[in-house]
Amino acid sequence: MNTSTIGEAATEAKTRVRIERILCPVDFSQCSVNAYNYAQSIAGHYGAKLLVQHTVELSLYPSAFYCPSPELFDDFRQKLIANGQDDLQKFVKASGGAQPECIVQESLAADAILLLARERAVSLIVLGTHGRRGIDRLILGSVTERILRNASCPVLAVRQEPAGSGAPDATELPVAIRQILCCVDFSAHSERALAYALSLASAYDADLTVLHVLDGIPESANVATETDTAIENLEKLFPRSAPRSAKIHLEVRLGKAYQQILQFASDAKSDVIVAGVRGRHALDFAVFGSTIYRVIQLGSNPVLAVPI
Repeated sequence: MNTSTIGEAATEAKTRVRIERILCPVDFSQCSVNAYNYAQSIAGHYGAKLLVQHTVELSLYPSAFYCPSPELFDDFRQKLIANGQDDLQKFVKASGGAQPECIVQESLAADAILLLARERAVSLIVLGTHGRRGIDRLILGSVTERILRNASCPVLAVRQEPAGSGAPDATELPVAIRQILCCVDFSAHSERALAYALSLASAYDADLTVLHVLDGIPESANVATETDTAIENLEKLFPRSAPRSAKIHLEVRLGKAYQQILQFASDAKSDVIVAGVRGRHALDFAVFGSTIYRVIQLGSNPVLAVPI
């Protein structure tokens, strides 16, 4: 392990990354509550407009398709939408904070989320993902998977807080971001992820660790040399003229990328993991098909996935 501390004009990063509109889809689960807390917090720090969306999916009510007349079917549909609007208002009121714009639509959830994100030029989607155990945990829900594959803006995936995970007590804010972990592999997508990580660190006055994992290097390689080279490459991501800050650190580890990321996030008690995603092809997001996907699948930390 090798660690270095460098500086960066982090206040400029907040200006470079503009978060103007945040979309938070909710289904009234505890995951939605957690995601909504993050969405409200980030909206407050960036002065962003918050949109809260609930989707009514008729496919969840198969008996509706056996209505004896189109009029009865439409009445049932309208009642579901009205109930969804009432439930969304109650959800927002119970959660407290600033009043967001509430949107209820009848559609498939993933389609509605992606369409609204495009139509409203959303800067960030904050999405709750349901935690699972055992082999089921290796497969994300279809909605989360489609959003991660197809969203053109960054997506913050927030898992349900596991029991005993050290969530803030009643005297603390619902969302406290003090430690940020940014994973880079020196590609274009990871450089963009770094810009978002620097921006978050500036907005929350948080500590930021920039991590590179030496994954798949040959046994004949000189690990010390590879580590020193990686540190040098990390330092090149920052301008030489930038003032130094003790809040930004560089870290290099050796091993499987997703395992080292999860281990470091656990050891450092990271509040958010930031990483880039390579593309939007199905192969990139097959089960265990990408590092960031594995981190979302297997970890408990919120993960900000930043596409190119």
